[in-house]
Amino acid sequence: MEISDNYIYLDHSATTPVDPCVVEAMAPYGSEHFGNSESSHLFGREAANALEEARQTVADVLGCRLSEIVFTGSGTEADNLAIRGVAWAAMRDGRGRHIVTTSIEHPAVGHTVDQLRDLFGFEVTRAPVDEYGQVNVDDLAQAIRPDTVLVSVMMANNEFGTVQPMVKIGRLCRERGIVFHTDAVQAPGRLPLELDDMHVDLMALSAHKFYGPKGVGLLYVRRDTQLAPALTGGGHERERRPGTVNVGGAVGLATALRLVEEDRVAECARVRRLRDRLIEGVLASTPDSRLTGHPRQRLCHHASFAFKGVEGESVVLNLDLAGIAASSGSACAEGEPEPSTVLKAMGLPRDWLLGSLRLTLGRSTGEADVDRVAAVLPGIVRELRACCGG
Repeated sequence: MEISDNYIYLDHSATTPVDPCVVEAMAPYGSEHFGNSESSHLFGREAANALEEARQTVADVLGCRLSEIVFTGSGTEADNLAIRGVAWAAMRDGRGRHIVTTSIEHPAVGHTVDQLRDLFGFEVTRAPVDEYGQVNVDDLAQAIRPDTVLVSVMMANNEFGTVQPMVKIGRLCRERGIVFHTDAVQAPGRLPLELDDMHVDLMALSAHKFYGPKGVGLLYVRRDTQLAPALTGGGHERERRPGTVNVGGAVGLATALRLVEEDRVAECARVRRLRDRLIEGVLASTPDSRLTGHPRQRLCHHASFAFKGVEGESVVLNLDLAGIAASSGSACAEGEPEPSTVLKAMGLPRDWLLGSLRLTLGRSTGEADVDRVAAVLPGIVRELRACCGG
């Protein structure tokens, strides 16, 4: 099936198209410069040089040292390495087995801390969030114990777009001497990645969320952070992530990160205007609709809604038939019949929980696109309610 030129893509929080400049930068490392970066011959040295240049580019964007960048196979792997690595190192050294996180984390974090609890005897405290999906720093402070070894809070939520008070959380963790990890997968190109201001010790990113390739991510690891590798094998990535490094992917990630950071301020201002136009249009024309997440402290490209008395998946399917790509929440949870756990955590009433919709804008989005969605969506919701007797 061919995708029509008129089809509107509004699912940029799930994945983004690869920037042509990124494709061009990656191209030589699939055939011409194909060497293993660990090999000592010419081909290996070429690959190693490209890898370190990519690492330098990332370090320049983030304002950190080359040695603090670990390339991984995905954002999920980066989260796993951060959480397991800190937990296992603390367990090994007898420093404690307690982790503090929130009730709205991505499964890459939530399922990982649950496994540490179930298999390794860790205790997990999940701080609640308010009706907008924001965590209260005082709740985090109360959750911290003498045996707490890690605090993990996502920078911005993928389902409803709310941005967390990262500077305050980081300051708290620094004052208490506790390692602070953040899943920042949704942030590049949309939020400043100011590591020192946020006092972040570990930060996970994923290239395909910011116009880079799939299958490559990174973990920032602040120097002196104790980290036991989650994988075992060779000594790659300074013995923190064994396995032959995806050189082309690393080059693509670095190129994409540099490009979105260079354009971040202007592009955020542009899509924020479109996002606000979309939100206003949908809420004004669709009865029994509400914005989910914080009305102001949210990702610049992110509009998320709940509709009373309809199923979000049905809305998504009908939008697809109308030539509009959207999501009912996390791309990792699509197709699940149960309401979103993060929307439950925000206290959304039961008759609203199933009717979630996420519309996330990107470089290709224009005024005509958001106006078309605002025109089409009310009719879809109205017909679904009529079919369901709502």
